[in-house]
Amino acid sequence: MSDNNNSTAKRKGGLGRGLGSLLEGNKYTGKTAESTTTINEVNTIADIAIDQIQTNPYQPRTHFDQAALEELAESIKIQGIIQPITVRQLDQNTFQLISGERRYQAAKIAGLTSIPAYIRKADDQQMLEMALIENIQRENLNAIEIALSYQRLLTECSLKQEELGDRVGKKRTTVTNYLRLLKLPPDIQIALRDNVITMGHARALINIDTVEQQLDVFKEVVAKELSVRKVEELVRNLQNAKKKPDPQQKLVFNKYEEEIKTVETRLSSQFGTKIQVKANNDGKGEIKIPFLSVEELNRILEILNY
Repeated sequence: MSDNNNSTAKRKGGLGRGLGSLLEGNKYTGKTAESTTTINEVNTIADIAIDQIQTNPYQPRTHFDQAALEELAESIKIQGIIQPITVRQLDQNTFQLISGERRYQAAKIAGLTSIPAYIRKADDQQMLEMALIENIQRENLNAIEIALSYQRLLTECSLKQEELGDRVGKKRTTVTNYLRLLKLPPDIQIALRDNVITMGHARALINIDTVEQQLDVFKEVVAKELSVRKVEELVRNLQNAKKKPDPQQKLVFNKYEEEIKTVETRLSSQFGTKIQVKANNDGKGEIKIPFLSVEELNRILEILNY
Protein backbone atom coordinates (compact mmCIF):
# COMPACT_ATOMS: atom_id res chain seq x y z
CA MET A 1 0.00 0.00 0.00
CA SER A 2 2.91 2.39 0.66
CA ASP A 3 3.93 2.21 -3.02
CA ASN A 4 0.41 3.24 -4.05
CA ASN A 5 0.48 6.12 -1.61
CA ASN A 6 3.83 7.34 -2.98
CA SER A 7 2.69 7.18 -6.59
CA THR A 8 -0.53 8.97 -5.70
CA ALA A 9 1.43 11.74 -4.03
CA LYS A 10 3.62 12.12 -7.10
CA ARG A 11 0.62 12.38 -9.36
CA LYS A 12 -0.88 15.07 -7.13
CA GLY A 13 2.31 17.12 -7.37
CA GLY A 14 2.18 16.99 -11.17
CA LEU A 15 -1.26 18.53 -11.49
CA GLY A 16 0.09 22.05 -11.97
CA ARG A 17 0.06 24.97 -9.59
CA GLY A 18 -3.42 26.28 -10.50
CA LEU A 19 -5.44 23.07 -10.27
CA GLY A 20 -3.25 21.61 -7.57
CA SER A 21 -4.01 24.52 -5.25
CA LEU A 22 -7.72 23.91 -5.71
CA LEU A 23 -7.30 20.27 -4.73
CA GLU A 24 -5.21 20.82 -1.61
CA GLY A 25 -6.00 18.52 1.26
CA ASN A 26 -6.96 15.44 -0.78
CA LYS A 27 -5.83 12.13 0.68
CA TYR A 28 -6.05 8.57 -0.54
CA THR A 29 -8.23 6.41 1.74
CA GLY A 30 -8.12 3.19 -0.22
CA LYS A 31 -11.93 3.02 -0.31
CA THR A 32 -13.33 1.05 -3.23
CA ALA A 33 -16.74 0.32 -4.66
CA GLU A 34 -18.07 -2.76 -6.40
CA SER A 35 -21.41 -1.63 -7.81
CA THR A 36 -22.74 0.96 -5.41
CA THR A 37 -20.71 3.78 -3.84
CA THR A 38 -21.80 5.34 -0.56
CA ILE A 39 -19.26 7.92 0.62
CA ASN A 40 -19.91 10.67 3.11
CA GLU A 41 -16.38 12.12 3.20
CA VAL A 42 -14.86 14.77 0.98
CA ASN A 43 -11.19 15.41 0.19
CA THR A 44 -10.67 11.67 -0.27
CA ILE A 45 -9.80 9.38 -3.16
CA ALA A 46 -11.99 6.34 -3.78
CA ASP A 47 -13.12 4.04 -6.57
CA ILE A 48 -16.59 5.14 -7.70
CA ALA A 49 -19.03 3.16 -9.83
CA ILE A 50 -19.09 4.74 -13.29
CA ASP A 51 -22.90 4.53 -13.55
CA GLN A 52 -23.15 6.81 -10.49
CA ILE A 53 -21.18 9.64 -12.12
CA GLN A 54 -22.84 12.44 -14.10
CA THR A 55 -20.93 14.53 -16.63
CA ASN A 56 -19.99 18.14 -15.87
CA PRO A 57 -22.62 20.59 -17.23
CA TYR A 58 -19.93 23.31 -17.06
CA GLN A 59 -17.45 21.38 -19.21
CA PRO A 60 -15.88 24.02 -21.51
CA ARG A 61 -14.87 21.46 -24.16
CA THR A 62 -17.77 20.37 -26.32
CA HIS A 63 -15.89 18.07 -28.71
CA PHE A 64 -13.75 15.05 -27.88
CA ASP A 65 -11.85 13.31 -30.67
CA GLN A 66 -13.27 9.80 -30.90
CA ALA A 67 -10.06 8.26 -32.23
CA ALA A 68 -8.09 9.79 -29.35
CA LEU A 69 -10.66 8.42 -26.87
CA GLU A 70 -10.28 4.95 -28.38
CA GLU A 71 -6.48 5.17 -28.01
CA LEU A 72 -6.82 6.29 -24.39
CA ALA A 73 -9.27 3.44 -23.74
CA GLU A 74 -6.72 0.91 -25.03
CA SER A 75 -4.07 2.45 -22.76
CA ILE A 76 -6.45 2.23 -19.79
CA LYS A 77 -7.06 -1.46 -20.47
CA ILE A 78 -3.32 -2.04 -20.11
CA GLN A 79 -2.17 0.58 -17.59
CA GLY A 80 -5.39 1.43 -15.77
CA ILE A 81 -6.31 5.02 -14.72
CA ILE A 82 -3.02 6.73 -13.88
CA GLN A 83 -4.53 10.03 -12.67
CA PRO A 84 -7.88 10.03 -10.81
CA ILE A 85 -10.76 12.11 -12.07
CA THR A 86 -12.26 14.78 -9.79
CA VAL A 87 -15.92 14.73 -8.70
CA ARG A 88 -18.29 16.34 -6.25
CA GLN A 89 -20.94 14.41 -4.35
CA LEU A 90 -24.51 15.44 -5.12
CA ASP A 91 -26.22 12.94 -2.82
CA GLN A 92 -25.42 9.63 -1.13
CA ASN A 93 -25.02 7.66 -4.37
CA THR A 94 -24.65 10.33 -7.06
CA PHE A 95 -21.51 12.18 -8.14
CA GLN A 96 -20.78 14.83 -10.76
CA LEU A 97 -17.58 15.27 -12.74
CA ILE A 98 -15.50 18.36 -12.03
CA SER A 99 -12.60 17.42 -14.29
CA GLY A 100 -11.31 14.40 -16.18
CA GLU A 101 -14.11 13.79 -18.67
CA ARG A 102 -11.73 12.29 -21.28
CA ARG A 103 -10.56 9.70 -18.74
CA TYR A 104 -14.17 9.08 -17.71
CA GLN A 105 -15.39 8.57 -21.29
CA ALA A 106 -12.38 6.40 -22.18
CA ALA A 107 -12.91 4.29 -19.05
CA LYS A 108 -16.49 3.61 -20.17
CA ILE A 109 -15.23 2.58 -23.61
CA ALA A 110 -12.65 0.31 -21.95
CA GLY A 111 -15.45 -1.42 -20.05
CA LEU A 112 -14.48 -0.32 -16.55
CA THR A 113 -17.26 -0.44 -13.97
CA SER A 114 -15.53 1.89 -11.49
CA ILE A 115 -12.93 4.63 -11.64
CA PRO A 116 -10.63 6.27 -9.04
CA ALA A 117 -11.74 9.79 -8.19
CA TYR A 118 -10.98 12.71 -5.89
CA ILE A 119 -14.15 13.62 -4.01
CA ARG A 120 -14.41 17.24 -2.96
CA LYS A 121 -16.86 20.03 -2.23
CA ALA A 122 -17.46 22.54 -5.02
CA ASP A 123 -20.19 25.00 -5.86
CA ASP A 124 -21.21 25.77 -9.45
CA GLN A 125 -18.64 28.54 -9.90
CA GLN A 126 -15.86 26.33 -8.57
CA MET A 127 -17.02 23.57 -10.93
CA LEU A 128 -16.61 25.90 -13.90
CA GLU A 129 -13.32 27.32 -12.65
CA MET A 130 -11.69 23.95 -12.08
CA ALA A 131 -12.90 22.54 -15.40
CA LEU A 132 -11.50 25.58 -17.22
CA ILE A 133 -8.16 25.46 -15.41
CA GLU A 134 -7.75 21.75 -16.09
CA ASN A 135 -8.35 22.35 -19.78
CA ILE A 136 -5.88 25.25 -19.87
CA GLN A 137 -3.20 23.00 -18.40
CA ARG A 138 -3.64 20.43 -21.17
CA GLU A 139 -0.83 20.39 -23.72
CA ASN A 140 -2.99 19.89 -26.80
CA LEU A 141 -5.13 23.02 -26.46
CA ASN A 142 -4.75 25.54 -29.27
CA ALA A 143 -4.19 29.23 -28.58
CA ILE A 144 -7.82 30.24 -29.21
CA GLU A 145 -9.14 27.57 -26.82
CA ILE A 146 -6.76 28.86 -24.16
CA ALA A 147 -7.77 32.48 -24.84
CA LEU A 148 -11.48 31.63 -24.60
CA SER A 149 -10.91 29.75 -21.35
CA TYR A 150 -9.03 32.75 -19.92
CA GLN A 151 -11.90 35.03 -20.98
CA ARG A 152 -14.48 32.79 -19.33
CA LEU A 153 -12.47 32.73 -16.10
CA LEU A 154 -12.40 36.53 -16.11
CA THR A 155 -16.08 37.05 -16.89
CA GLU A 156 -17.90 34.04 -15.44
CA CYS A 157 -15.68 33.51 -12.39
CA SER A 158 -15.20 37.25 -11.73
CA LEU A 159 -11.40 37.00 -11.64
CA LYS A 160 -8.98 39.83 -12.29
CA GLN A 161 -6.05 39.29 -14.64
CA GLU A 162 -3.58 39.20 -11.74
CA GLU A 163 -5.68 36.55 -9.97
CA LEU A 164 -6.07 34.61 -13.20
CA GLY A 165 -2.31 34.53 -13.73
CA ASP A 166 -1.85 33.10 -10.22
CA ARG A 167 -4.56 30.46 -10.74
CA VAL A 168 -3.11 29.12 -13.99
CA GLY A 169 0.54 29.66 -13.10
CA LYS A 170 1.22 32.19 -15.87
CA LYS A 171 2.59 35.73 -15.97
CA ARG A 172 0.07 38.50 -16.50
CA THR A 173 1.73 39.42 -19.81
CA THR A 174 1.21 35.86 -21.05
CA VAL A 175 -2.47 35.99 -20.13
CA THR A 176 -2.82 39.39 -21.84
CA ASN A 177 -1.18 38.11 -25.04
CA TYR A 178 -3.68 35.27 -25.25
CA LEU A 179 -6.67 37.53 -24.55
CA ARG A 180 -5.58 39.93 -27.32
CA LEU A 181 -6.03 37.11 -29.82
CA LEU A 182 -9.81 37.38 -29.31
CA LYS A 183 -9.70 40.87 -30.86
CA LEU A 184 -8.66 39.40 -34.22
CA PRO A 185 -11.38 38.93 -36.86
CA PRO A 186 -13.10 35.51 -36.91
CA ASP A 187 -11.32 34.31 -40.09
CA ILE A 188 -7.91 34.73 -38.44
CA GLN A 189 -9.07 33.16 -35.16
CA ILE A 190 -10.36 30.11 -37.06
CA ALA A 191 -7.06 29.81 -38.93
CA LEU A 192 -5.17 29.93 -35.63
CA ARG A 193 -7.50 27.37 -34.08
CA ASP A 194 -7.04 25.03 -37.07
CA ASN A 195 -3.23 25.48 -37.07
CA VAL A 196 -3.23 27.22 -40.46
CA ILE A 197 -1.15 29.94 -38.81
CA THR A 198 0.82 30.01 -35.55
CA MET A 199 0.43 32.23 -32.51
CA GLY A 200 3.53 34.10 -33.71
CA HIS A 201 1.72 35.01 -36.93
CA ALA A 202 -1.38 36.04 -34.99
CA ARG A 203 0.55 38.24 -32.55
CA ALA A 204 2.13 40.07 -35.47
CA LEU A 205 -1.27 40.59 -37.15
CA ILE A 206 -2.72 42.07 -33.94
CA ASN A 207 -0.40 45.07 -34.33
CA ILE A 208 -2.08 46.11 -37.60
CA ASP A 209 -4.53 48.94 -36.98
CA THR A 210 -7.49 48.03 -39.19
CA VAL A 211 -9.37 44.77 -39.70
CA GLU A 212 -9.19 45.25 -43.47
CA GLN A 213 -5.40 45.39 -43.42
CA GLN A 214 -5.23 42.48 -40.98
CA LEU A 215 -7.25 40.33 -43.37
CA ASP A 216 -5.20 41.47 -46.39
CA VAL A 217 -1.92 40.52 -44.72
CA PHE A 218 -3.45 37.30 -43.39
CA LYS A 219 -4.47 36.22 -46.91
CA GLU A 220 -0.95 36.94 -48.12
CA VAL A 221 0.50 34.92 -45.22
CA VAL A 222 -1.63 31.89 -46.14
CA ALA A 223 -1.16 32.19 -49.91
CA LYS A 224 2.62 32.57 -49.72
CA GLU A 225 3.16 30.51 -46.54
CA LEU A 226 5.11 33.38 -45.01
CA SER A 227 7.23 32.88 -41.92
CA VAL A 228 6.56 34.75 -38.69
CA ARG A 229 9.64 36.90 -39.27
CA LYS A 230 8.40 37.88 -42.73
CA VAL A 231 4.98 38.83 -41.35
CA GLU A 232 6.60 40.96 -38.66
CA GLU A 233 8.57 42.71 -41.40
CA LEU A 234 5.39 43.37 -43.41
CA VAL A 235 3.70 44.84 -40.33
CA ARG A 236 6.67 47.12 -39.62
CA ASN A 237 6.58 48.36 -43.23
CA LEU A 238 2.88 49.16 -42.89
CA GLN A 239 3.48 51.08 -39.67
CA ASN A 240 6.41 53.03 -41.14
CA ALA A 241 4.41 53.91 -44.26
CA LYS A 242 1.66 55.30 -42.05
CA LYS A 243 4.12 57.59 -40.25
CA LYS A 244 5.44 59.13 -43.49
CA PRO A 245 3.30 62.09 -44.66
CA ASP A 246 1.71 61.85 -48.07
CA PRO A 247 3.22 64.70 -50.20
CA GLN A 248 -0.07 65.25 -52.00
CA GLN A 249 -1.96 65.41 -48.72
CA LYS A 250 0.58 67.93 -47.38
CA LEU A 251 0.04 70.09 -50.45
CA VAL A 252 -3.74 70.07 -49.94
CA PHE A 253 -3.36 70.91 -46.25
CA ASN A 254 -1.01 73.83 -46.97
CA LYS A 255 -3.52 75.25 -49.41
CA TYR A 256 -6.29 74.77 -46.84
CA GLU A 257 -4.14 76.50 -44.20
CA GLU A 258 -3.69 79.54 -46.44
CA GLU A 259 -7.46 79.82 -46.87
CA ILE A 260 -7.92 79.68 -43.09
CA LYS A 261 -5.46 82.58 -42.64
CA THR A 262 -7.38 84.62 -45.23
CA VAL A 263 -10.64 84.01 -43.33
CA GLU A 264 -8.94 85.02 -40.05
CA THR A 265 -7.74 88.31 -41.60
CA ARG A 266 -11.19 89.23 -42.95
CA LEU A 267 -12.99 88.38 -39.71
CA SER A 268 -10.44 90.28 -37.62
CA SER A 269 -10.96 93.33 -39.80
CA GLN A 270 -14.75 93.06 -39.58
CA PHE A 271 -14.89 92.63 -35.78
CA GLY A 272 -11.99 94.91 -34.92
CA THR A 273 -10.27 92.26 -32.82
CA LYS A 274 -7.88 89.35 -33.43
CA ILE A 275 -10.01 86.39 -34.57
CA GLN A 276 -8.59 82.85 -34.43
CA VAL A 277 -9.83 80.11 -36.75
CA LYS A 278 -8.69 76.54 -36.16
CA ALA A 279 -9.51 73.52 -38.33
CA ASN A 280 -8.27 69.94 -38.65
CA ASN A 281 -7.91 67.79 -41.74
CA ASP A 282 -11.52 66.64 -41.42
CA GLY A 283 -12.75 70.21 -41.73
CA LYS A 284 -13.82 70.44 -38.08
CA GLY A 285 -12.70 73.31 -35.88
CA GLU A 286 -13.63 76.47 -34.02
CA ILE A 287 -13.65 80.26 -34.26
CA LYS A 288 -12.43 82.26 -31.26
CA ILE A 289 -13.50 85.89 -30.83
CA PRO A 290 -11.68 87.46 -27.85
CA PHE A 291 -12.92 90.59 -26.01
CA LEU A 292 -11.33 92.70 -23.28
CA SER A 293 -14.39 94.31 -21.71
CA VAL A 294 -18.17 94.15 -21.46
CA GLU A 295 -18.38 97.11 -23.84
CA GLU A 296 -16.31 95.26 -26.45
CA LEU A 297 -18.50 92.18 -26.03
CA ASN A 298 -21.62 94.27 -26.62
CA ARG A 299 -20.01 95.77 -29.74
CA ILE A 300 -19.27 92.26 -31.11
CA LEU A 301 -22.81 91.14 -30.33
CA GLU A 302 -24.19 94.13 -32.25
CA ILE A 303 -22.13 93.15 -35.28
CA LEU A 304 -23.58 89.62 -34.99
CA ASN A 305 -27.08 91.15 -34.74
CA TYR A 306 -27.53 89.30 -31.42
